[in-house]
Order: sequence, then C-alpha cells, then structure tokens
Amino acid sequence: MKKTIFAIVTLVLVFAGCSKELTPEEKAQEAALAYYNSLLAGDYAAFLGGRANTDSLPDSYREGLLKIYQQFLVRQQEEHGGVVSIEANRACMDSTLNVMQVFMNLNFADSTKEEIVVPMVEHDGEWKMK
Repeated sequence: MKKTIFAIVTLVLVFAGCSKELTPEEKAQEAALAYYNSLLAGDYAAFLGGRANTDSLPDSYREGLLKIYQQFLVRQQEEHGGVVSIEANRACMDSTLNVMQVFMNLNFADSTKEEIVVPMVEHDGEWKMK
C-alpha cells in the first residue's frame, strides 16, 4: 500500500513539474471563473474583491454592491431556478480597450444558457474584472 501511494505521489510531482505555463487568456479565464463561482457560493465579498480598483470604495457603496450581487442571484433563482454552473468558453485580447474579454456561459436550472462577456484587466500580476 505504501509503495502504491509513493508511486502516485511521485507521478503527480513529475507531471506537476512538466506542466506548461498558462497563457494570459487561460489565466484570465481561470480568474473570471473563480470570481463567478464565488458569487454562486454566496461569497459576495470575494466576488467584489475580484473587481479592479475596489480597495478605495466608500463603505456605503461597497455595501450597495454586495446587496446588488445578492439580488442578482435571487432574481436568477426566481426566473430560472438558479444558476447551476458556469463555464469559461474562450478569451481574447481587445487591444482597442486594453482588456481581455472572457466569454462565459451561465447554465440555469431550467436548461437555459446565457453567454456573458467579462472584461478582465491585469493588475499587479493578477487578473481582475473591470
């Protein structure tokens, strides 16, 4: 048993060492997906933290945004039975606007889908929603 576990751990470490660097598009997709999954989980503060330039927002404005995020999920629940999953489809750089456009699908409980575009900007090595 110990040999099997050791072999599995060794393989994981070998493959992890061989992994390629993610492209900027892939990094932006992963970040957008993580932020929207936070929203789905009800972690509105984490979703807000995924937006660029929110560290200096007044508390009243911050509280208003958190309430809007909560209301969004309630409305989706009422209209579609809720969002059951989110998929990041693709991303492309918009050099005119200097943003990475991440295309994502919101998948609803009533089997409908909605494609959204999330503009992302790189700030201090992190991808944030614009």
